[in-house]
Amino acid sequence: MSLTAPAAARRTAEADRRLRILEAAERAFVGNGFHATTMQHVADEAGMSAGNLYRTFPSKDAIVEGLCELDQVEMAQAFAELMADSRYIGEAMRFALRKHVLGKPPEKARLLVEIWAEAGRNPRVAQLTRAIDAEVRTRVEGLIEAAKLAGAAAPGLDSRFGARFFVTFVAGLFKRMAIESDFDPEAETPMAIGVLKALLAGALCPDSGEEARRCDGP
Repeated sequence: MSLTAPAAARRTAEADRRLRILEAAERAFVGNGFHATTMQHVADEAGMSAGNLYRTFPSKDAIVEGLCELDQVEMAQAFAELMADSRYIGEAMRFALRKHVLGKPPEKARLLVEIWAEAGRNPRVAQLTRAIDAEVRTRVEGLIEAAKLAGAAAPGLDSRFGARFFVTFVAGLFKRMAIESDFDPEAETPMAIGVLKALLAGALCPDSGEEARRCDGP
């Protein structure tokens, strides 16, 4: 047997334990609210002792950091899929809106809202959420620039504005998914796709105080 096999097995076991705890934390945060959830709640949900939990995650902030790291991995994979073929970047963005936003389980949306609420009280959580938002905006800016080069977006569309608008719009969708018990993703999809198409077409621009005009207009 390779000398590295036991070490590899330990790393796999540690990764599995981390994921088990993070999934348990998600359920606890959604069920109890982030602020009211204790480390003991998370340990009970994960089916382990508090001591084992603390050996992996010393605090709730560390758990949130782990959840953010998971989101970053998923986000990187999603954006890699989007950039796979720039010829179809516009259609890929519409597909991603369906899959990664409207297709998310309501529990994921409620978890996001819980973390956003905690960010208003906890500077460390606020720092983590700002970092995620900044990375998302940067990646969306890159998508918009790729879409412009491929002819799938208006050439005059400001990618920074487009990214800020997109992130704000998606946050609103997540908020509705979290608090509206009758939220129907299928019913909302035409509206959401229409907004994205209008953005890419240059029909949505920041108000400069002048008469409204298209982003690709004179």
